[in-house]
Amino acid sequence: MAGEAYGGLTQLGRPTVLPASPGEAVLETVPNPHPGTLYLVRFTCPEFTCLCPITGQPDFAHFVIDYVPRERIVESKSLKLYLASFRNHGSFHEACTVGIGKRLVEVLAPLWLRIGGYWYPRGGIPIDVFWQTGEPPPGLWLPDQGVPPYRGRG
Repeated sequence: MAGEAYGGLTQLGRPTVLPASPGEAVLETVPNPHPGTLYLVRFTCPEFTCLCPITGQPDFAHFVIDYVPRERIVESKSLKLYLASFRNHGSFHEACTVGIGKRLVEVLAPLWLRIGGYWYPRGGIPIDVFWQTGEPPPGLWLPDQGVPPYRGRG
């Protein structure tokens, strides 16, 4: 890790304890290497887990997070730790998905962000949750999130 722009990072390149909760997790950012350039950043988390807030049973999801940065980009290790902090956290699908999106908007102030939460079935019903900050910017190359709808065994 070189340069003053990265001197404030507290997690990258160091042993880091998993945060006990999403509220305790620290999302770190670094300067956008291409400010003023319209481009998309995508993070895919195919193994997200949390707990049902009522039953305590595990819930599993595949998240796709797309955003168009302004001045800052999220440091990926801090994002991984933040997402992993939900492992023992009780929250409904909608609260997790939209809450993650809003937390990223709060930290990054992106030009645009969307999150797709593709939840695996519980009780025979998959629940997919989608949220975005508004219309994507004109001229943005916006690929499909690439997650097929749940089909079961057939």
